Amino acid sequence: MSEEEVTEKKGLIQSTADDDSLGDVNGSVEIPKSGSFWRKLWTFSGPGALVAVGYMDPGNWVTSVTGGATYHYTLLSVVLISSLIAMMLQYMAGKLGMVKHEDLAQATRNRTNKTGGIILWVISELALMATDIAEVIGGAIALHLLFGWSMIASVLTTALDVVLLLLLMRFGFRKIEAIVVTLILTILFIFGYLVVSSDPNMVALFGGYLPQIQAVSTTGIHGADSPLVMTLGIIGATVMPHNLYLHSSISQTRNVNRDNKAELKEGVRFMTWDSNIQLSLAFIINSFLLILGASLFFGHGDSVGTFGQMYNALGDSSIAGAIASPVLSTLFAVALLASGQNSTITGTLTGEVIMGGFLHLKVPMWLRRVITRGLALIPVVAFTLIYGGDEGKLDQLLVYSQVFLSVALPFAMAPLIAFTSSKKVMGDDFANPKWMTWLAWIIFIVLTALNIQLIFQIIGQMFG
Repeated sequence: MSEEEVTEKKGLIQSTADDDSLGDVNGSVEIPKSGSFWRKLWTFSGPGALVAVGYMDPGNWVTSVTGGATYHYTLLSVVLISSLIAMMLQYMAGKLGMVKHEDLAQATRNRTNKTGGIILWVISELALMATDIAEVIGGAIALHLLFGWSMIASVLTTALDVVLLLLLMRFGFRKIEAIVVTLILTILFIFGYLVVSSDPNMVALFGGYLPQIQAVSTTGIHGADSPLVMTLGIIGATVMPHNLYLHSSISQTRNVNRDNKAELKEGVRFMTWDSNIQLSLAFIINSFLLILGASLFFGHGDSVGTFGQMYNALGDSSIAGAIASPVLSTLFAVALLASGQNSTITGTLTGEVIMGGFLHLKVPMWLRRVITRGLALIPVVAFTLIYGGDEGKLDQLLVYSQVFLSVALPFAMAPLIAFTSSKKVMGDDFANPKWMTWLAWIIFIVLTALNIQLIFQIIGQMFG
């Protein structure tokens, strides 16, 4: 090989490693140099919606509704705390992307050795697969409930989401954001209607937002999972590790001049507004899910443990009472389908971010997206074939996928906190303040301790 060929090869490898995150849309949205607060907020609005999708995906539904049906309003405090943690972590992730022009996968790979990078990539891919499992199952069951298709046909149909995403990308990133926001509002209005119809106990509801020690109890009732398992399931379904990678990437879709410190600070500020507004909507929807379980299905936890059971319960007067009707069941299925569609779009984008950032792979975008969706379909298709489309088994797979996400979360949290707290990485103006750094590490330690306790509990159940 000639010296010129060696140089060219080195250049190719370097350019691959330095590719912009989601290069086709990176910096594609122009920011107005002047205008009102609301005009600029509107321009920055969008990435937060894609992030918020992960906080209300189908994985939340079973854990939240079952948690409310089993432990009444007790776990609302977990939903609130999880949402506040999410806001802080997503702020860090978005800020990392805007300031360093790196997504979290790139930042981690560039600052760890090869072995450490590969280990973190494997964990991140497994977490993404766990996320996609919930999304595929939710979308497939919604198709099954609405149209009566077989489960295997419904599961395979979800693969078409990749084709949909590829088509949408041709119309620009803002179009994707608009569709996602529309689906979020659909879910919000449907569950708002369901909750109002269920006539919740408002005193008990607001009392549920006060932290209670019972939320981390290891003792379940009536054969149900313990509050600790439910708590970690809600945390795993709410604070999503893949969202940290996604937000650090799509925050770069806004064309902010990073060499202009004032403009960059303004960009971070509007990114934070966008993120917190959208995550507040996600908090409301997650609260609605648990409130619905508590107000309508309390005492019937064993009857709403799957999507199919929830669908049937909403039409069963012996469970849902006087408000039961086929209309409520259909609305539930429509919201589930909207949630699944939303989540598959963002999950596929995240797969590209993780694969490109950790492995520096230079592959066509369509192929990368097909690979990430294919990896998610394999376990769901296998489970569907093995258990003959048993919804109960699929929902059980979904619940434990959410618990795995909680276990995987610290592996994304630790580098994110370390990078954004470092003045060497972020600079004096953008490094986290000391109080935020300390708070983030305390949360990291608490979550890790709870995860270790959960692992020992599961091992005890397996061999006890």
